[in-house]
Amino acid sequence: MNSRELLAVFDEVARTLKMQRRMGVRGFDCGQKAVERLAGWDRGLVQHSESLDAIRADLGQCTRCPLAETRHNIVFGEGNPQARLLFVGEAPGFEEDKSGRPFVGAAGQLLDKIIAAIHLKRNEVYIGNIIKCRPPRNRDPQPDEIHTCFPFLKRQIAAISPEFICAMGRHAAQTLLGTTAPISRLRGRFYEFGGITVLPTYHPAYLLHNPDQKRAVWEDMKRLMEAMGIDHAG
Repeated sequence: MNSRELLAVFDEVARTLKMQRRMGVRGFDCGQKAVERLAGWDRGLVQHSESLDAIRADLGQCTRCPLAETRHNIVFGEGNPQARLLFVGEAPGFEEDKSGRPFVGAAGQLLDKIIAAIHLKRNEVYIGNIIKCRPPRNRDPQPDEIHTCFPFLKRQIAAISPEFICAMGRHAAQTLLGTTAPISRLRGRFYEFGGITVLPTYHPAYLLHNPDQKRAVWEDMKRLMEAMGIDHAG
């Protein structure tokens, strides 16, 4: 193990300990079952040998699933490659497909306001989606499409190595957490993905049609700010 890999392990341990502390953990089980569970952890997320540019180059003009036949542009993601906070949505929409950039339509404008409300700037975070091509008529992503595209997002997460992920909407939360629980049950609580703290919340597009849920998202963002050490008052 070289020095860079060792530092990556230390970073992973530190993130995990911080998350456990926020969850109220004050001790650890060192029994045989716990040791076996640790031995089986997927350490793919602590490999920092890839850059985002290298991942984008490997993605190429992807034809790995049928969405390639109807998309106009791949929407890889954008933002700070060393961001502490990663926002993950569902899939590109019409405007995103046209521009090749994530969250630039009406939902993106609302996301920009959410980012500003937590005292950050868009270029300070990273923004991506579970899948990188627009499904026809903005339908839900299919399981095989998610299965094909999600590995690229996992590689992006490994390259960025954020401390926090905000999973926006049902598909983002369920995919990252490996669950079928509804977003209404998942939102507002902290979970873990590869040692990274995950906070699910409603998708901005959902808020456009259900503005009464904006208060719930604001409560989620206040929890996120507290976990990140950001002063609510700015």
